Amino acid sequence: MERTLNVSPKVKAGTNRSLLDRIFRLSENNTNIRTELLAGVTTFLTMAYILIVNPIFLGKEAGMGIGSVFVATAIASAIGSLLMGLLANYPIALAPGMGLNAYFTFTVVLGMKVPWQTALGAVFLSGLIFFILTLTKVREAIINAIPSGLKLAVSTGIGLFIAFIGFKNAGIIVADPQGTYVTLTHDLSKPEILLTILGLVVTLFFMIKKVQGGIFYGMIITAIVGWIFGIVKTPTAIFSAPPSVAPTFLQLDIMGALNMGLLTIVFSFLFVDLFDNIGTLVGVMNQAGFLKDNKIPRASRALFADSIATMAGSLFGTSTVTSYIESSAGVAAGGRTGLTAIFTSLLFIVALFFYPLVEAVAGVSAITSPALIIVGILMAASIKDIEWKQLDEAVPAFLTMLMMPLTFSIATGISVGFVIYPLVKIFAGKAKEVHPIMYVLGILFVLRFIFL
Repeated sequence: MERTLNVSPKVKAGTNRSLLDRIFRLSENNTNIRTELLAGVTTFLTMAYILIVNPIFLGKEAGMGIGSVFVATAIASAIGSLLMGLLANYPIALAPGMGLNAYFTFTVVLGMKVPWQTALGAVFLSGLIFFILTLTKVREAIINAIPSGLKLAVSTGIGLFIAFIGFKNAGIIVADPQGTYVTLTHDLSKPEILLTILGLVVTLFFMIKKVQGGIFYGMIITAIVGWIFGIVKTPTAIFSAPPSVAPTFLQLDIMGALNMGLLTIVFSFLFVDLFDNIGTLVGVMNQAGFLKDNKIPRASRALFADSIATMAGSLFGTSTVTSYIESSAGVAAGGRTGLTAIFTSLLFIVALFFYPLVEAVAGVSAITSPALIIVGILMAASIKDIEWKQLDEAVPAFLTMLMMPLTFSIATGISVGFVIYPLVKIFAGKAKEVHPIMYVLGILFVLRFIFL
């Protein structure tokens, strides 16, 4: 199929196409504008759910305002994807990360009672530190120091945490303070719960059938059924001018985030973003055939795009921006260059004018809960690569992923893993195998538990 889509030398002779060909190296990557456009649309559809989920997490739950967070999400995604396409020439799109937005909302703002303005300041600082680490190559030392088992456990734990939030928001899992702390609701017949179950079934059908954009289509169908039965309010319009971003624009409190008690929050944003990006880059680049000697060419440029987008996103009013694994759908559709990311970026700008649809479904958790559960399942896939037969690897990994949903805190899960890992390695007589950085981080997290 790719041969039929390739642009012939005569067709490429046009001024515009030859310019794009030179900038994005289309010919060298055996692709063309049409294929890159299709890949960009495919990538956008697979990750468009963030335009609904993020405003609900930050706008509704954290109290930042649904409209302003929607605009901030679209703009930050557009900036990140554009930078990725121009700086690194990779077919990878960026947006506020799932897990990172959950940490921002449920752990930092709701759990620790940190004002969202201060949390945005922490996001900005994490992006700035990420930028400096990338510039100075320290990033590589940190990444190499942290064992693969903990990296996999963090991803899995965030998946479990997100799925738990999905079940909780839907009202399927409820509090049970008198017995088991949490339990299955005693009334599954509530309209919103039934709509959630329907949405989950429909989305699973699309995902198992490998329909590109299955999560997004599942949300759309769930919303339509909700409108039919009066669970979701009918939108007043389809198109409109974007809402104002003024309530969150430049509202971040950087000085407040520099408080000693919040440095762990900054580190958690930084840590999760580091490995979210590396994992996504390795996965997508491997799929596209770009890995060379197990290394990612132009990796620093890709990470620059992420760090700059994170800082820009915090200025507009959204949580950490990161590379999306859903970009693999665009690669599967033939995307091979940054032009794919550019097209995805443009679609995020177009999405700004569809706010009435988002506003109509923003108050209904049944629309987003199935997406959270599915994304959680996908993130938990890395659990299979943990070395479960080695207790000194299995114990810290298990506790890391388990403590995230149990404590309702990604940071706590990370902290426990970093404290336990060097300890069990010492017990196993493998103290020399632990990188010195891990001992330093372990001590820092012990101090966190004692003093913070």
